[in-house]
Amino acid sequence: MKTNQKFFTAFLFVIFLACFSAVSFSQTLDELLNQCDNYLDVSFDNQKALDVLQKADKLFPNNWEVYWRLSRVYVYMAEKMPDNTGAQKDAQLAVYQKAYNYADQSVKLAPDKSVTYLRRAIANGRIALFKGVFSVAGVVNAVKADCEKAISLGNGGNYVQALAYYVLARTNDKVSEKWAPARAVLGLGWANLDQAITDYNTAIKLYPNFRMFYLDLAKAYIKKDEYSKARDMLNKVISSPKRDENDDEQLAEAKSLLEKIKNE
Repeated sequence: MKTNQKFFTAFLFVIFLACFSAVSFSQTLDELLNQCDNYLDVSFDNQKALDVLQKADKLFPNNWEVYWRLSRVYVYMAEKMPDNTGAQKDAQLAVYQKAYNYADQSVKLAPDKSVTYLRRAIANGRIALFKGVFSVAGVVNAVKADCEKAISLGNGGNYVQALAYYVLARTNDKVSEKWAPARAVLGLGWANLDQAITDYNTAIKLYPNFRMFYLDLAKAYIKKDEYSKARDMLNKVISSPKRDENDDEQLAEAKSLLEKIKNE
């Protein structure tokens, strides 16, 4: 009887240790992810965020939350890389491709999460812009499809959903610059500036006071000669707080544009 009791006590102790380890595992991963997010969203330190994520990837391999964040960091880092020479451009494209690969892995690991499709769309969008939107129509269509998938899943919170609408708007906006019949031949006949404006506005409703959203909506209104609306958006860029590492550049561009169209 005592032997059975000792065995049962030992069994409970093993179960307790397993549960404790599982909790510790989860908390440790959460701590690393929170640390990464703080570096990205507060101190805007991409290298430290990358260091944390590489540590997380070693401790917790094949984790979708680590992978989509790695994609995000690599996009940010690629944006800051020099691109004056052919070698520099090749290096930049390689980093964008790395960002895409991580996002693609996150989609495969978590196909029910909006953020994974969003991050793949963003990485693919950077690749399309790098290569020339009209030379990689298949990539552009993939960006559109991933944005629509992220929106249809509808999870991840307001920021994720707003960003999905914004990227979709940017895609429509950029592609619609080309002559419609030429776009149609490439399979890009769906692009529409009015739809872009609608999606920009949806992004703003979901996540207001974000300079990037207002600035690109202002540019879209300028294309349509709707200068009053454009000025309103540019003034909102100026009045919005800094929330992104590129917000200083957004602010400077908004002030410059506002000066140019003040009499329109």
